[in-house]
Amino acid sequence: MEPRKPGNEKMPDFDILNDRMIAKPTSQPFLVIKTNLDPKDSTVDNPYYHGKETNDQEEFRDYFEEK
Repeated sequence: MEPRKPGNEKMPDFDILNDRMIAKPTSQPFLVIKTNLDPKDSTVDNPYYHGKETNDQEEFRDYFEEK
């Protein structure tokens, strides 16, 4: 009798993936605070913004900026 494997059969084995990095969880919680020193434009100094490579800039700004 074959052992049962839980989950989706199409899911790759995470031990052999080499096209991504799986980060380890942090040992402590952290807090992110927006201050008045943050730039008004969410695309300035944002590590997630890649210029013209971003498909929908309006959706990007909606996510990072307050209205």
